[in-house]
Amino acid sequence: MAFVSSGYNPDKPMENRISDIGPRDFNEFLPPVIKNNYGKWLYHEILEPGVLVHVAESGDEVYTVRCGTARLMSITLIREMCEVADKHCDGYLRFTTRNNVEFMTDSKDKMIALKDDLLSRKFDGGSYKFPVGGTGAGISNIVHTQGWVHCHTPATDASGTVKVIMDDLFDEFTGHNMPAPVRIAVACCLNMCGACHCSDIAVVGIHRKPPIIDHEYLDNLCEIPLAVASCPTGAVRPSKVEIDGKQFKTVAIKEERCMFCGNCYTMCPSLPLSDKEGDGIALMVGGKVSNRISMPKFSKVVVAFIPNEPPRWPTLTKTIRNIVEVYKADANKYERLGDWAERIGWERFFEKTGIEFTPHLIDDFRDPAYYTWRQSTQFKF
Repeated sequence: MAFVSSGYNPDKPMENRISDIGPRDFNEFLPPVIKNNYGKWLYHEILEPGVLVHVAESGDEVYTVRCGTARLMSITLIREMCEVADKHCDGYLRFTTRNNVEFMTDSKDKMIALKDDLLSRKFDGGSYKFPVGGTGAGISNIVHTQGWVHCHTPATDASGTVKVIMDDLFDEFTGHNMPAPVRIAVACCLNMCGACHCSDIAVVGIHRKPPIIDHEYLDNLCEIPLAVASCPTGAVRPSKVEIDGKQFKTVAIKEERCMFCGNCYTMCPSLPLSDKEGDGIALMVGGKVSNRISMPKFSKVVVAFIPNEPPRWPTLTKTIRNIVEVYKADANKYERLGDWAERIGWERFFEKTGIEFTPHLIDDFRDPAYYTWRQSTQFKF
């Protein structure tokens, strides 16, 4: 057999293998109490905002204190996290996919001391270094993309928008005063690294203008076939232009087909599409991944465009605060934001929130956007 002749022995799959490549086995990093009870947990509950307890069949308990963090943080702060873990958790900590850091202890007394220590640590400006929260019927920490800090195709910032939104909704992060969990996500362009399509509230950066073509340099900087192949709508094609009597190999863009995703700029730096006036934010609501009570849902567009307003994005934060307040006041217990909007009707959602409705909103993405932006034929407004 081919794989045997290549030296692989199926009877001894690890023979002569170099085993130090890749991540180490995750079992090496589990706290002893979790490792000893692996797969033998009876239940868990949320004791208070940001504090959970897991109880094993053996009677062992694990208390978890969850703290929100920024996705980008300093080495100094990470060292302080390690110091806290060494002091209270035998050196163990974990990060969640929503940019939280979780400290775990094996007794309630240790958890109380840990929480007090975390809340006592503040930055010079007075804000918490380790705000405790993000669990249950509150607003969890925001999952987000890179934004202006690192990404090459952002239409808005991620770190800046997340900062102002969480500043405004801090009480909802540290409390359990919402009808149900509210997940917020930020993606700085349509490629949605931040999984915005299934969040209760989704902030999506959008470009509104097609790429500018730098004809004179394009052939020197880019592989033209790669730029053509990168376009999901087939809007880019090879072309030639003549400038000052000199002919250049370049591309042409069929602008009516362009959906401003920036994929071509990823492949070709001579096709920039960032624009101060054209770039901004679309706001989507009502998505969720959970299968509890109702099926998962895609988020739906409710605000087609909000301009970039750094550093504090006042229109964005005001609009999100408005949606959160109306949802909090009107929804039933355990009702996610999308379930609430569907129960009262999307027409009523717009009436209650005061958000202006246009026929271009409430797309469910089941049909090509060329044909319809409506959710269904039952939608009337």
